[in-house]
Amino acid sequence: MKRSSLLLVSIMLLFSMFLAACGSNNSSTPSKEGETSSGTETSTEAKKDPVNLRVFSTFGGTDAAREAFQGVLDEFVEKNPHVKIENDTMSANDDGFRTKVNTDMNTGNEPDLLFYFIGTDAEGFVNAGKVVPLNQILDDNPDWKNGFIPSALELARQKDGNIYAAPLTGFYEGLFVNKKIFEENGLELPTDWEKLKTAVTKLSEKGIIPLSVPFDQSHYLIEHAILSAAGPESQAKGLIDGVDPNWEKGYAAMKELYDLGAFPKDAATIDLSMAGNYYSEGLGAMILEGSWAIGGWSEETRNNSTVIPFPAVPGGAGSGNDIVGGFGTGFYLSKATYDDAAKKDTTIELLKFLTSPESIQKIATANGGTPAADVEVTGLAQVALDGFAMAAKADSISSPVDSKVSQETFSNLRSNVQPVVTGKKTPTEAIEDAKKTEDANKN
Repeated sequence: MKRSSLLLVSIMLLFSMFLAACGSNNSSTPSKEGETSSGTETSTEAKKDPVNLRVFSTFGGTDAAREAFQGVLDEFVEKNPHVKIENDTMSANDDGFRTKVNTDMNTGNEPDLLFYFIGTDAEGFVNAGKVVPLNQILDDNPDWKNGFIPSALELARQKDGNIYAAPLTGFYEGLFVNKKIFEENGLELPTDWEKLKTAVTKLSEKGIIPLSVPFDQSHYLIEHAILSAAGPESQAKGLIDGVDPNWEKGYAAMKELYDLGAFPKDAATIDLSMAGNYYSEGLGAMILEGSWAIGGWSEETRNNSTVIPFPAVPGGAGSGNDIVGGFGTGFYLSKATYDDAAKKDTTIELLKFLTSPESIQKIATANGGTPAADVEVTGLAQVALDGFAMAAKADSISSPVDSKVSQETFSNLRSNVQPVVTGKKTPTEAIEDAKKTEDANKN
């Protein structure tokens, strides 16, 4: 069975558990006072040496799980008063977090625990031995290991077969639509390309932003345009083996939407946060985003939203029912910390605590993500349930295209969005330019 098929089967299994609402809560019994999570008595009289830890994550800014994550850290410190934790966070919408992580990992300033992407983004510090494989630690702690859904751990493997990151929650991405705006303007949901073009044209004429996306931080626009035009198999290959003309069709599709007035007039200067604000405030009718964004929108917009796959680009290889999703992030354990006898055991305990079923349930409830543990998440908005249903019915679920190419290549793809849509570059020139960057970074 192909890896893409395994990915689809695994993810569909996860989402079907939500739809059936039959997920059992495997949360372990809370420890009694004076006991550790394994039930071992602890001495209230023995004083432990202070331990200072730094945890870096993207649970910052307006992230929906920011408070929930801080709460989990506070809970660990309350149970372990000898521990102090620096909660070092940045927003995932700020591209500077990638620079910070790479700088820290390359200069000996790595955090004790790092919440970051799985896949290509992590290859540099994984290959450099900056983080430790978790395989043995998982095997040595069967209660912790068994708290994960097996497919979540499987999807966290790097190319060398090792698991370096403990997953927390997964995600799906799609085309979020404000149903109220569509209904008020007599529009059908944009389930195919013609309906999308019709909606863009009519909304633009009325002064409503049809599709709220930025050009510089055009991550999700690129992901969906390429996947819907090239299909999951070509998207998974990236650019290292050659250029698929369907990638060019994805960029041509962006220009077609631009010519119809799809994007904000200030798309060249806004970032992902501002694009999200436009949608949240009802100024935009659609947005390409991930499940994590739902909690940051106004209640009115959240209640009026649904999510569907980005429609297939005509003449491409996509089915119109292909989506981006999976378990793309997790907690890494620094090799320097692992080798530090004063920190090692405490950091491992914190890692286990952060990715326990109880903690996973809290984070998933806050951000609407797919939990990496078999826990029931309640109180989600209908749009989140729509997202689970979308994923369960998808023909394929692929990890983002930025996990299939180098960071430099993806930056190149982003920088070429504005020149292509404004006619300064052709789609062919843009993809060939990205191909050169990919070749240079893979040699």
